[in-house]
Amino acid sequence: MTRSGEQTAVPYALGADEGQALWYMGTLLKVRATGAETGGKYSLVEELCPRGFATPWHVQGREDESFLVFDGEATFFVGDQVIKATAGSFVFLPQGIPHAFRIDSETAHLFNLITPAGFEDFFFDLSVPAQDLVLPPPPDSPPDFGAIAAAAARYKCEILGPPPGVE
Repeated sequence: MTRSGEQTAVPYALGADEGQALWYMGTLLKVRATGAETGGKYSLVEELCPRGFATPWHVQGREDESFLVFDGEATFFVGDQVIKATAGSFVFLPQGIPHAFRIDSETAHLFNLITPAGFEDFFFDLSVPAQDLVLPPPPDSPPDFGAIAAAAARYKCEILGPPPGVE
């Protein structure tokens, strides 16, 4: 069974500093729920991102993503829409619509609900365990979009191009 393999969901709880902590492309992720805990229904990933972090343009073939901006500011690019999100904002990204986001504040704290579960394994594939619950040191080189695209393809996600504003 994979980390997000389907099984019957059972009640569980995590404290504020609990969850699988990962360093992912200059961000700190805390995986709060995987498909293993939710019976495959959803995953929940808490994200702490620095200014300038941006996802590539991509489209997911099976998952919807919902973001709650807990703190900070981000710009979401969804199809031809540009959505400015601040603390308390909620953004829904339906499957099949190209999207990306960029962090505009010093840091942003987001919760990413992914339905159904499974795409959280993409983060596990491209991350290392966090050494502490802080942002990792800045990367020494730009992300390898080829490696990102290959990992994304395993989860029916297509990378369409670089992050918004990056040529």
